[in-house]
Amino acid sequence: MPAYLLFLREAPVRDAAEMAIYGEMNRSNPRDPKLLPLSVYGAIEALEGEAPDGAVLLQFPTAEDARAWYESPAYQAAKVHRLKGADYRAMIIQGL
Repeated sequence: MPAYLLFLREAPVRDAAEMAIYGEMNRSNPRDPKLLPLSVYGAIEALEGEAPDGAVLLQFPTAEDARAWYESPAYQAAKVHRLKGADYRAMIIQGL
């Protein structure tokens, strides 16, 4: 059953240098073959409530695969820079 990892950036980037480090670390890590990016900072049209500043939606075959990618040492090392650079929420959403 597919699962989705959703990142919501709550406000504009506060430290572009940290976000650049985060991006470079993600690009330099080997790409998980189970990860399928569905939307990466695409246009957002809020239908209810306030839209986040940005959103990333990643698909994985299972929630366990999503959690394994998120908890991997490589992503955890990059995550430090994302959290220094901007305010985010992250969640795993179980698909149908």
